[in-house]
Amino acid sequence: MKIDDWLLEILACPACKAALRAENETEELVCTGCGLIYPVRDDIPVLLVDEARKP
Repeated sequence: MKIDDWLLEILACPACKAALRAENETEELVCTGCGLIYPVRDDIPVLLVDEARKP
């Protein structure tokens, strides 16, 4: 997964507005606040609450 650090710093969870952290092994972004897990497809984060899964 190729997400630049500067982009990861400005991305936020659409549900709770908390920061996201990258999980490179599973190619997902995890919310540090509510815990929702967002997929990354073809190096593009899919930041839709309907697409996220719960931990």
